[in-house]
Amino acid sequence: MNALFHVLDSATRTGHFVLVLLAIYLIVLVGRLLARVTGQPRVVGEVAAGLVVGPVVVGIGGHRLLDDLLPTDIFAAVRQLAHIGLVLFIMGAVREMRTGGGWATRRTVGWVTFGALVPPLAAGVGLAGWVLWNGDAALRGDASTASFILMIGVSLSITAIPVLARILSDRSLTYTRAGRLSMASAAVIDGIGWLLLSLAISLAAGNTSGCLDRGKSLLIGLAGALVLMRALRTRVASLLVGRVPWVAAVALAVVGLTASWLLQRWGLSEVIGALLVGAALPADEARAPWGQVIGRITRVGTVLVPIFFVVTGVMVFAKQLGAMPWTATVLATVLGICAKLFGSYLGCRLGGESRLVGLQIGVLMNTRGLTELVVLQAGFTAGILTPEMFLALVIMALVATATTGPLYTLLDRRFRTSEDVAMDRSVAVRA
Repeated sequence: MNALFHVLDSATRTGHFVLVLLAIYLIVLVGRLLARVTGQPRVVGEVAAGLVVGPVVVGIGGHRLLDDLLPTDIFAAVRQLAHIGLVLFIMGAVREMRTGGGWATRRTVGWVTFGALVPPLAAGVGLAGWVLWNGDAALRGDASTASFILMIGVSLSITAIPVLARILSDRSLTYTRAGRLSMASAAVIDGIGWLLLSLAISLAAGNTSGCLDRGKSLLIGLAGALVLMRALRTRVASLLVGRVPWVAAVALAVVGLTASWLLQRWGLSEVIGALLVGAALPADEARAPWGQVIGRITRVGTVLVPIFFVVTGVMVFAKQLGAMPWTATVLATVLGICAKLFGSYLGCRLGGESRLVGLQIGVLMNTRGLTELVVLQAGFTAGILTPEMFLALVIMALVATATTGPLYTLLDRRFRTSEDVAMDRSVAVRA
């Protein structure tokens, strides 16, 4: 938050900051228009527009022009505002998914998580094995074998909660069984994925203590969420929400942002903090005032979260990458998509879900989005991924995310009956 306040203290910097925000929202509008034309979810258009802007600016005036348009302090302030929007949006999305009926059992969530995590991890190990067997130094790099294998496995197993939540919201799938199951499983996978990523980076650095520290941080976060859950169900909290809802909304936003900041500082994703706080919020219908408070938080997050997608996308291709590794790109894309799709489907069927729900979740769990890009950047910065391998996995993430919307639409047209549609609508109305 310091960078944001610092920028706003200066009139010149404030004007530059406002112009950058206006440019970002213009990019958002262009991205959404392109998404509508191509039949993609709006969030995919926002990410794609951001991905294109970086290389275009660098191509016109080099990195110096990009640095002039987005100097370090302005970029830091915009990123902080973007992360505020992301945290508030995720808090509201998680709380909304816990309202109403039709929730799944732990057994079902466990099977879906198993199917969406283990087969992709195995596929990643297979891809890493192919790279090691092939012996291409441009793909292999100098990282230790264990850290490289683990990094590729994590890369193929990630599901992006921010993009998934936006797709569910935009398509009115928040209260459907497929939407709730996919978000619950993605939350578990995200936590496991960050721990495995920490282990991969620790192995590359020759020190495994970092992974243990992040595991302790996750346990502290879970304990804090339980304490918050009890505190929000006290009489004092209910009175505060009923009498001064705006104060309650600001207080909850501060709690969510603080939790996310702490977990990010401790080496985890800020998304995990938002998930934990959102899961701690009262969600039953008997606590209706909470819905109004969370609604205010969610509206602010919905306005700000597109900044996150655009800004993160701008920086992905802004740096020079290696040559296109076609074989590795095709293998990563095919293995990544198929492992997620069929693994999630298998997990759903083992958990007692219908064939349609299994296919829906398989498609939704293939949403890699910006979480995948952040994970890949962490592996790239740590020296585990070479520029060529990084590029192959980035393209896999983009292709997998871009196929989510069209494949889900195809499933709706091909398999859903009028009874399915009526059931989902009734669940949404009750919620």
